[in-house]
Amino acid sequence: MSSLIIYIVLGYLALALLVYFVQERFIFKPEKLPQDFEYKYAVPFEELFFDVSEGIRINGLHFYCKNPKGLILYFHGNSRSIKGWAKHAKDFYRYQYDVVLVDYRGFGKSTGKRSEKDMLNDMQFVYESLMKKYDQNHILVYGRSLGSGFAAKIAADNSPRYLILDAPYFSFIKVAERFTPFLPHKWLLRYHLHTDQWIRKVNCHTYILHGTRDRLIPIRHSEKLQMLNPRMITLIRIHGGGHNNLPSFPEYHNFIRDILKAD
Repeated sequence: MSSLIIYIVLGYLALALLVYFVQERFIFKPEKLPQDFEYKYAVPFEELFFDVSEGIRINGLHFYCKNPKGLILYFHGNSRSIKGWAKHAKDFYRYQYDVVLVDYRGFGKSTGKRSEKDMLNDMQFVYESLMKKYDQNHILVYGRSLGSGFAAKIAADNSPRYLILDAPYFSFIKVAERFTPFLPHKWLLRYHLHTDQWIRKVNCHTYILHGTRDRLIPIRHSEKLQMLNPRMITLIRIHGGGHNNLPSFPEYHNFIRDILKAD
């Protein structure tokens, strides 16, 4: 019996070490692009580079229109690169908003070794760079899935017009606990992304869109976030929506239209 307990303990420790050292492979699924890759789109755009520090460069795309009402800063999910995510820019520039999408470190053409602190600093650098051209009162921060944590932190540390979260998580720890509830994620995870803590400090109105059939990040995450400040947070339920298909629902586009036209 004692030998069995030893094997169980050793197996548990081995799993914990495995999770600690390989977690990035499960969290991030980037598409890497060669530095000479050329983006091609049928609408006006320009490629952006944000030189955060020596050897650290964040790549972005800026879709622009004449006489924009403002800017949407879009933080995408944990997969692909802005090459693929750029298709969602049309959901915003059709309402006369410029759109900027950026890739995290190791995604697309962006460079640098990832850490939560450094990635958050990168996004703050991007935001401050955009403030040189756009007044904060005309900047809307949009975070999709993984990007919702970055969006919440930027909104907490600055004063954008609105914060829009698409399928957000209460905290990254809560997401991990769904899949391996028996592991001490508080100590194992190198990425905590505490949306729950940051959203308390957001002073602008926050809109949350979440599918009622989201199996990756259940809607209860958004319900708990709304409860933190129901006066300042509007939860919009997309009935029947999953985690990756909200733009396929007319309701999603109707709500985006209403949010942007109300500005």
